[in-house]
Amino acid sequence: MKIEDKLFLDRYRVSEESHLKIADPGICMKKCGEQPCLYFCPANVYRLEEGRISVHYEGCLECGSCRIACPLLNIDWTFPRGGFGICHKFG
Repeated sequence: MKIEDKLFLDRYRVSEESHLKIADPGICMKKCGEQPCLYFCPANVYRLEEGRISVHYEGCLECGSCRIACPLLNIDWTFPRGGFGICHKFG
């Protein structure tokens, strides 16, 4: 089974407020040459669009890898507020 098929089983209750934020977008583009956030997120939440990194928090798996793997610690990560976020389905 491909990862996309497994991710399709998950359901989300999306909040209007993002629980992910790039603290200083300028740091990402000027000081972080490799921009690993574009590669380490299993849900492809971080994307390079129009010369900047955008955050598509709606599909976040809440694994926390982004807050650990950012070499400049430039990602503010919290759990979504109560009742929102991912709901894993097995089957």
